[in-house]
Amino acid sequence: MLNFIKLNMKMMKKISILLTVVALLFCFSTDSFAQLGKKEKKEWKKKAKTYSKNPAALKQLEDDNAAQKTQLGSLESKVSSLESTVSDKDATISDLQANVQKLRSDLAGARKQVADMQAAQAEEPAANAAKGKTISMKGVVFKVQIGAFRNKDLSKYFDNNDNFSGEKDEDGTQKITLGYFSDYWEADTFKKYLREMGVKDAWIVPYRDGVRVDIKDVLEGVQGGK
Repeated sequence: MLNFIKLNMKMMKKISILLTVVALLFCFSTDSFAQLGKKEKKEWKKKAKTYSKNPAALKQLEDDNAAQKTQLGSLESKVSSLESTVSDKDATISDLQANVQKLRSDLAGARKQVADMQAAQAEEPAANAAKGKTISMKGVVFKVQIGAFRNKDLSKYFDNNDNFSGEKDEDGTQKITLGYFSDYWEADTFKKYLREMGVKDAWIVPYRDGVRVDIKDVLEGVQGGK
């Protein structure tokens, strides 16, 4: 009776192993298994018999399969993360390219403005020459005033000489100036020459962008240049 029980237990164990092998084979779909060639089918049948006799190897196979599935899931997660990162970087690159294109457009616009300004400046002397004026009044310049008169109008001579000019006050006084200097000390030397020649009232008057200003407004820059 005892031997019968032992034999029965051994048979149950074999049946269990066979069921496990069948489950393993079932992992492959019927269609997939049907597509195997005769040689491959024989090899898989031999492997099934081998695993039926060696349950430890079958368990190790299942453990390895589970581990590989886990590793595969981890790799798929990393791939998904990398794809998301690449997508973000592609979006960033697209934005940067758009910014570069805008900067290039802005630079082209700025260059055109500079070119237009340079062309205008190049045309300005010719335009002024046609009017009898070739000297620009931009920035700080200095003239030497030689007198102020109420009853003498010399404005008709101004258009014939850039270095001879004048302006009228509200009371009708006309202030006459000679010379045109960007350097104060050169104007000062010219003033001294005029005084030596008898123009005792000669003195320096500064202009900023064509507007007459007080000497104190530009005196600091003049002293710094000396």
